[in-house]
Amino acid sequence: MTEASTVRSVTYDLLRSLGLTTVFGNPGSTEETFLQDFPGDFRYVLALQEASVIAMADAFAQVTRRPALVNVHSSAGLGNAMGNLVAAYHGNTPLIVTSGQQHRELVIGEPFLGNREAITMPKPWVKWSYEPARAQDVPEAFMRAYAMAVQPPAGPVYLSIPLDDWNQPLAGPARVRTVSNRVAPDAERLRLFAGRMSASRRPALVFGPDVDRAGGWDAAIALAEKLRAAVYGAPLQDRASFPEDHRLFCGPLGMSVKTVSDRLAGHDLAVVIGAEVFRYYPYVPGDYVPAGTELLQITANPDVAAAARAGDSLLGDPKLAIDLLLDLVAEGSARTAPEPMARPRQLPPTPSSPLTPPEVYAVLNRVRPPDSVIVNESTSTMAQQIEWLPTIRTGSFFATASGGIGWAAPAAVGVALGDRDRGVSRAVLGLIGDGSFQYSVQAIWTAAQHELPVVYVVMRNNEYSILKSFAVLEETPGVPGLDLPGLGIADVARGFGCRAVDVATAEELEQEFTAALSAGTTTVIVVRTQSQQAML
Repeated sequence: MTEASTVRSVTYDLLRSLGLTTVFGNPGSTEETFLQDFPGDFRYVLALQEASVIAMADAFAQVTRRPALVNVHSSAGLGNAMGNLVAAYHGNTPLIVTSGQQHRELVIGEPFLGNREAITMPKPWVKWSYEPARAQDVPEAFMRAYAMAVQPPAGPVYLSIPLDDWNQPLAGPARVRTVSNRVAPDAERLRLFAGRMSASRRPALVFGPDVDRAGGWDAAIALAEKLRAAVYGAPLQDRASFPEDHRLFCGPLGMSVKTVSDRLAGHDLAVVIGAEVFRYYPYVPGDYVPAGTELLQITANPDVAAAARAGDSLLGDPKLAIDLLLDLVAEGSARTAPEPMARPRQLPPTPSSPLTPPEVYAVLNRVRPPDSVIVNESTSTMAQQIEWLPTIRTGSFFATASGGIGWAAPAAVGVALGDRDRGVSRAVLGLIGDGSFQYSVQAIWTAAQHELPVVYVVMRNNEYSILKSFAVLEETPGVPGLDLPGLGIADVARGFGCRAVDVATAEELEQEFTAALSAGTTTVIVVRTQSQQAML
């Protein structure tokens, strides 16, 4: 053991070996012993609040297709991070989330900044939660955390590390292991599924977000075309896994039990790959599967398989399963092709003031680059986004997997950082409602500091429009707190160092969006829009 060999030095060497040299964080006093003399070959991405830290790391990991390392502050910082930790868990994102614990000598006395029941706090939204019993166990805890995070179903894990552990002497190096991150489906059961798919008269394919996460975009297209099957987007999906302008794409499946059942009516078989069966909201009663329709599910997540309300499940990596099915299913050229998704794209006969959401999307349809990526958190205009701005490339649509808001603004930062790391140059378009934008608005400071090519289009209707739509559906009049007057969004954005403008017309939006694409920095465009009833 050399004189300089400590828990900290051995752990940093391990992190180098695992490729975890970017740390997303917001530092606290209990983390400074980990961060001291921060190595020059590591990068620290500072966000100004821990919810933003998690969402940035989440999107970064999704884009780079490798785990991300997060460091937040004790129980207080972890508490701030929890909302977006839920999104990472549901999105199967491999994150290693760490926080500092108080000095071991003090923990028994419930000290200030101690993390009481640290292992329990992040549950159930992590796959594994651990605080090493000894300082010498810290490197091995990181190795196990890495293995847990990447193995299917991938997801976040959590380590609580006492602040005095890092400077303890420890002989190195740490043991580095490799683990598999894909599980092949059972061959016999897959053949049975393939036989049922081949025999179907009118099959429907529902490709969920895990297909795109697994790299199965092209394979999904090939399977749909071989079967000549109707393709639907999974309910409330956070990734798109099939080109939404394809002739076989029939649109989103819907959100409620009744809507999903109505959409599947007439299909004798529905095959759900890489998605839950199903992600429902709101509750509108109906049949979980319509009469005359059988359901098959392929998922890498045993919990998702067990939770399905109907159908037969098969465990396995979505891409591997689709690749194998391509050789097993019969050609479906004799089937009648489905009617593709209708796109009426109706606009007002004369320009509106304020603009309607379709008018905003019509402009973006004209001016956004074809290889741009959308990060969406305009929850009341999701239907218009699919109608006007279909996802046509793999890895180019992201949304929160949890249903909470405050994810997309920092996630756009993570997408842009991930693109930069892998040498990809594309515009990142954050489509965000004015209410959603407030939850993690400080994330745009990080975007500006890194001069990221993010264009935020904030649709300002001065209300929580989606909640007003739910109030109508749920027959709950008189709910307070749904109006948002007096927000100076562009002023706030300029205060965080962004280029920011208010626009009122389609012409101004087109001009400012075009300028933003070549601005060389982060731009926030605030556009006044009319209220509208969301399609639930």
